[in-house]
Amino acid sequence: MMEVVVPQALIDRRSPVRLLVSGGGSGGHTFPAVTVVRAAREALGGHGLELQPFWVGSEGGIEAGIAADEGVPFTAIPTGKLRRARNPLAMISAANIRDAGKVPAGVTEAISAVRSIRPDAVLCTGGYVSVPVGLAARVCRRPLLVHEQTVWVGLANRITMRGATRIALSAEPSMALLPERLRERAVVTGNPLRAGLGDGDAGAAPGRLGWTGWSPSLPTVYVTGGSLGARQINELVAQILPDLLRYANVFHQAGSQMADSALALAETLPADLRARYMVRGFVGDELADVLALADVVVSRSGGGTISELTALGKPSVLIPLIPTGGDEQVRNADHLAGRGAARVLTGEDATPARLAEELAALLADPARRAEMSAGARSLGRPQAAATLTSEVLGLCAADAS
Repeated sequence: MMEVVVPQALIDRRSPVRLLVSGGGSGGHTFPAVTVVRAAREALGGHGLELQPFWVGSEGGIEAGIAADEGVPFTAIPTGKLRRARNPLAMISAANIRDAGKVPAGVTEAISAVRSIRPDAVLCTGGYVSVPVGLAARVCRRPLLVHEQTVWVGLANRITMRGATRIALSAEPSMALLPERLRERAVVTGNPLRAGLGDGDAGAAPGRLGWTGWSPSLPTVYVTGGSLGARQINELVAQILPDLLRYANVFHQAGSQMADSALALAETLPADLRARYMVRGFVGDELADVLALADVVVSRSGGGTISELTALGKPSVLIPLIPTGGDEQVRNADHLAGRGAARVLTGEDATPARLAEELAALLADPARRAEMSAGARSLGRPQAAATLTSEVLGLCAADAS
């Protein structure tokens, strides 16, 4: 297992390492920052050094709570969101105009925060709040690393990368999307997995989950739309569930706001089928065991999701969220499909009949699932956390030397 590289310049300096991170709006932007903070703390601690992390995020964003849980001092700044549309005229909206007015204040407060914190390096992981922080790092001449989680480079990161000292990408195809002048600053690190996600135990999973109706003679499907769930996925699965349960176990993360409807559907199933169907609104520490148990995953295709699927080698049926900025979920899904690691259902293909067809074919063919697993692993970067953290500490050392 790869370890984080702590540069000798930091070891010789002995003083605390000050790292400012920024990114938010979704778990996909916040988890990589959290992972780097944790990994850097551990690596520096092994040399008797201290990490002093700071987080600059948006008011009311999920990053505020995450920073608090990690014991990271948090500074909130105003930030605006650009609501994109295929028709440029539709972007001229009251909400966009209102949020545009927040940008100057956000930049001013970000510059103040960077000057006050005086970080050895700044890490931006995307989301609109990272734009003023990235600009502030450039104004204050602080080393800046920008990390992109998806195959398609997001708008916020495209802006921030212009002033980056170092650019970290999650997938090789992203390199071709960068302007030529930025490629020499870029490296493919992968997207860090959440801690412990690769340590799941399939054999122990049913007992730990309390899943008494799980059948060891049948394959297991894990259906997820993320912590909030995905209505489209839930509705598709609901329509094929009785037939699917005749030849598979199904663990369904329905989302905290939609679990009740899934549980109500479960009550209408015959007893033998009901036992093979487990519904949860949210999956916490059990996720590693759920993924280890799963033979096939049905999910969206956000950056974090495809990083997990590829690192763990999981065959999948992906139903991208549309529309998203740049249709990045479609691009992520196509990236996996191109290596035979996933099947993709979009647009008119995202029907109950097609989902049932894809799952039936995969669940009936272990050899095909093994090929898809190998394809997924060929794209995975399970050492991404160590690689990205090493890059960040390298910038801290460059500033220290």
